Amino acid sequence: MERFVYPFSAIVGQDKMKLALVLNAIHPAIGGVLIRGEKGTGKSTAVRALARLLPELTVVADCLYRCDPDAPESLCSDCQDRLARGETLPRARRVLAEANRNILYVDEVNLLDDHLVDVLLDAAAMGVNVVEREGISIWHPARFILVGTMNPEEGDLRPQLLDRFGLTVDVEGIKDIGQRVQIVERREEWESHPAEFSERFAEQDAEIGTRIAEAIVRFPHVVMPAGILRALAELNVSLQVDGHRADLVGRKASQALAAYRGVPEVGVPEVNEVAEMVLAHRVKAAGRRELGSIAQNLPSASRASRS
Repeated sequence: MERFVYPFSAIVGQDKMKLALVLNAIHPAIGGVLIRGEKGTGKSTAVRALARLLPELTVVADCLYRCDPDAPESLCSDCQDRLARGETLPRARRVLAEANRNILYVDEVNLLDDHLVDVLLDAAAMGVNVVEREGISIWHPARFILVGTMNPEEGDLRPQLLDRFGLTVDVEGIKDIGQRVQIVERREEWESHPAEFSERFAEQDAEIGTRIAEAIVRFPHVVMPAGILRALAELNVSLQVDGHRADLVGRKASQALAAYRGVPEVGVPEVNEVAEMVLAHRVKAAGRRELGSIAQNLPSASRASRS
């Protein structure tokens, strides 16, 4: 029996959450996304829906870790040994169910042991999972989009772990009456007639999937103007953001957004749109209140940097 997943394009509202997921699908090196919010706000629904939109990948057909045969530098040790013996790695096309080169979803990540969260973040950052214990050392590729969800009322992540998530989105129940009614109506329709409901949104989902696939190809060619990069750095300094992770993530996220929009270079609109997701978990509460107004000063900052 076919298992239906609620369509991504049928999710009402929560645009920032959906955008953060799409940007990570385009460029996983952004560093994943932490979605903070109360229960029943569509967090897990959005993640499952996005997984269905990921483009098919070329994989080593019989590899446990679904290695990319066109990326020899990231092959697992078994695939490397086979190449060294002169074997040709068999290829297949598939949408992956394994974590490598797909989404790793961790619900209630704030309730996990800090050590486990640290291991996940290390693997996501390095693209490799290393297991060493009792004289055994094993490594394998682990390039995945890390998506964590949490309810802040149940406790926070340590600041050191929180900062290592690329983006953070805070979601809450929708207050607009019309949208709340639409959420109930769509959910009831999907539960009663999942096939027909999925078909109704199939074209919109396919369009999003195509845009993601095209953006993945386009991303390496998106230009980040020096003036915009300087303005991004000025924004982070003005907010007293520690370290340089915000600069790096901001660049990658704004490039991914430009690629998704099909524009050849990053502009002020792209930086402004990702700024809150990049900085929400990296600045103090007072800074978050000022974030919107400071971000709007980016145009003048970028013009000054070009003069």
